[in-house]
Amino acid sequence: MSQLSRFLTGFVLSLLLAAGAVQAQTATRPKLTDAGITDPASAIWIGNSFFYYNNSMHGHVGQFIAAGMPGFRHRGTSVTISGSGFDWHDVESYFRPNAIGSYSFDANNNITFNKLDRLFDVAIVMDCSQCPIHPQLAPVFVRNAKLNADTFRRHGAKPVFFMSWAYQDKPEMTAQLAEAYTREGNNNDAFVIPAGLAFARSVAQRPDLNLYASDKRHPSLAGTYLAAATVYASLFKRSPVGSSYTAGLEPAVARHLQTVAWDTVQAYYGRGSSVAGQ
Repeated sequence: MSQLSRFLTGFVLSLLLAAGAVQAQTATRPKLTDAGITDPASAIWIGNSFFYYNNSMHGHVGQFIAAGMPGFRHRGTSVTISGSGFDWHDVESYFRPNAIGSYSFDANNNITFNKLDRLFDVAIVMDCSQCPIHPQLAPVFVRNAKLNADTFRRHGAKPVFFMSWAYQDKPEMTAQLAEAYTREGNNNDAFVIPAGLAFARSVAQRPDLNLYASDKRHPSLAGTYLAAATVYASLFKRSPVGSSYTAGLEPAVARHLQTVAWDTVQAYYGRGSSVAGQ
């Protein structure tokens, strides 16, 4: 066997193994297959730099919504602390009256004071990137998953756990994080967004496409875009495939990431038929 043949054989085998690993990472099935609210009109994002990189993930989700749901008004608010875990955030304070979300500005810089029945329909929260599987911090993750979910519900918001991705040089984290988030999502009747599984699927299919910043942890623009497409597909149950929003990525790259997001969501939730959404 020539050197080229050995290389190609090994490369194909590695892709098959990676694809199999993606499927194996969903051994624990999510209890909830939707967030419990149709087309949430508002969301608060509570997390860390994984959210705020690349001009904030919530903004990219807003662009998917604008492209796929013309005329639908969605309000997204991001509350992040660099390096933060679940326990760094005083989530109760984010729902105090006349604070977050009490006013907004239009394109002409005119202010509107919002009168809201509830501040947010859903609360999307993530722990620090390794906290759910860290030997010392995993119990903190479990404890605060319940505390946060209970707080969100008390204020009328549905709890949504954001499953983060593995570090680029530690792919074994994918299965561990998927298990931790799915387990605690089930334990707390929280909806789980499988962004980490989408990263693993894309890496298996397109290892040449870099989803990471130079530190091998934070997302590149492509990584943020993939995560945002996964959030859109999960929460709104609409396919991002074919969306006119590409975040400036090459059309073929955007199409790949859109497809990966949709396929991951369908597989994770066990959803059968496609849902039109462009």
